[in-house]
Amino acid sequence: PIMDESVHKQMLFEANRKSVAATYLLWFFVGVFGAHRFYAGSKRTGVIQLALLFSIVGWLVLLPWLFVDLFLIPGMVRDHNMQLIEEITYDPAREAEERLANPRTPADRRRAEMLEDLRRTGFSRNRLDTSRLER
Repeated sequence: PIMDESVHKQMLFEANRKSVAATYLLWFFVGVFGAHRFYAGSKRTGVIQLALLFSIVGWLVLLPWLFVDLFLIPGMVRDHNMQLIEEITYDPAREAEERLANPRTPADRRRAEMLEDLRRTGFSRNRLDTSRLER
């Protein structure tokens, strides 16, 4: 490998993380369009803010919402960045091992019992059974 996996993950995070300062700039200049919410990863609420823009009643909701967003922006950006970290560091194999080590559901417990039984009886994933079945 050309690059260490942890360095690669760090570079992915740095390339995709969101900035609180950039979010505030978007809020200040084009906040009525919901641009700051789109940037921070809240697409659904960004669309709602954009839709509210087109009616007089919508403005009565939108203006106080934009004021409240002043205080919510750091949390929105932090949540987006934390979700990004989870996506980058997600390892399905490790999750499967943890699920087997700490079974949560009855199916997980049963699966763990079956695997333990197979290990006790000498099952090996690498061993191929070459014997022929006879009738």
